[in-house]
Amino acid sequence: MTGTTYGAAFAVRWMETVAAAVEREADRLTELDSAIGDADHGANLRRGFAAVAETLAKEPPATPGAVLVTSGRVLISTVGGASGPLYGTLLRRAGKSLGEAGEVTRAGLADALAAGVAAVGQLGGAVPGDKTMLDALTPAVEALRESFAAGRAAAEAGALATVPLRARKGRASYLGERSVGHQDRKSDVEGKRRWPRCLTDD
Repeated sequence: MTGTTYGAAFAVRWMETVAAAVEREADRLTELDSAIGDADHGANLRRGFAAVAETLAKEPPATPGAVLVTSGRVLISTVGGASGPLYGTLLRRAGKSLGEAGEVTRAGLADALAAGVAAVGQLGGAVPGDKTMLDALTPAVEALRESFAAGRAAAEAGALATVPLRARKGRASYLGERSVGHQDRKSDVEGKRRWPRCLTDD
């Protein structure tokens, strides 16, 4: 089927699915972070996405864009370190790109997320290949134009591809060559296990 559109309820399910996945994988995220970060990534994201789910449950926004903007705002205010501004900027910019439309197509969602990814790159001064979340986000968003399944696969491949890279941005960059051989923990959040299973193809 083509031409499928997705409304606010879909966006809320997406954020709820992410929150549940982060809760489930928080210890693993912290384990990844302990190798090349400061060992608080899982706890920070758990707190942030739990707050997102709680906020959306109390008063669900009326449009997909508003869901993402609200979620981004909550992450910025509740997640410590660089993660809050990065994930928050991604969702806020994507939500603003969607505007006040009541429904969005998969192509429209891909365009909005691409704007969010670009904003993350500008905020962090990073590009793909720097061993950051962009290494998973960039191919995932491009593949999303093909299908949700392709987006999931590209996200996972991009996250795993950070292992042999030397970190050039963020705390991991302080380790220099010692960052090689470790998966970037922020990229893993965009990996297959956390790409929302509620997303179904057109």
